[in-house]
Amino acid sequence: MPVLTAAGAGVRHRRRWLFQDLDVSVEPGEILAIVGPPGSGRTTVLLALARRFRLSAGRVTGSASLGWVPGVTAPEPVLTVREHVQERLLLVGRRPREADRVPLLGLDPGTRGYELSPFQRQLLGLVTARLERPAVIALDAVDEGLDEAETDRLWTLLGAIAAEGIAVLVTAREIDPARVSTVVRLGGSPAPEVVPETGGDAAVAGDAPAEADPEPAADPEPAADLEPAADPDPAADAEAEAEAADRAPTDNDRPQAADDERNRKKS
Repeated sequence: MPVLTAAGAGVRHRRRWLFQDLDVSVEPGEILAIVGPPGSGRTTVLLALARRFRLSAGRVTGSASLGWVPGVTAPEPVLTVREHVQERLLLVGRRPREADRVPLLGLDPGTRGYELSPFQRQLLGLVTARLERPAVIALDAVDEGLDEAETDRLWTLLGAIAAEGIAVLVTAREIDPARVSTVVRLGGSPAPEVVPETGGDAAVAGDAPAEADPEPAADPEPAADLEPAADPDPAADAEAEAEAADRAPTDNDRPQAADDERNRKKS
């Protein structure tokens, strides 16, 4: 049974689609890779599948625990690795003292966030994402800032996680199809196309247009920016209603107004 599905999913910014008509299904233990050039919307698709980005069309069922997503789940510079684990334990309703039993994947518990290399940030992301005991884990930029040995080790860890039955979502500029179950390839035609990969077990799950740079800002839920420009602005409507309410007489104003009118007639 799938742990995550997308049906007709799409996100647009103002009048332009960042991606659309994405149909994909992820089973337990599968690895799905979102692949495309810079600016093609890899992070947007990842966050949409993890239900951290509001869809403009379609639907996504299931959710994902976020690992390392630059600008969204960046480590706190002054917190140590152990303190990051304790904080995440609190957020998921577990006891901070459990941090002593959490495997750190070789990380030094005393290393502070600002000291972590890109590879170590990926490791910390995996450590903290697993604390939620999720069905799906999502990681961004798995091929950026890593040397060959680090890349191999990261993929070994991802394979071990998938072997436990946890589905994994990743983004990359390019990917070895033999490492993954499914590829969502961005930057092609607007209509998604499912095509078996001849070089491995992967399948291309869809193409999306690269009409705009969809990389999100540091806010993990930038849903307000996803509404089309032509759509009404709820905040502006609410502000206008508030201004109208200020101009209208209130119940407390009406008795005073009536008294003033009676006094005027008497005079």
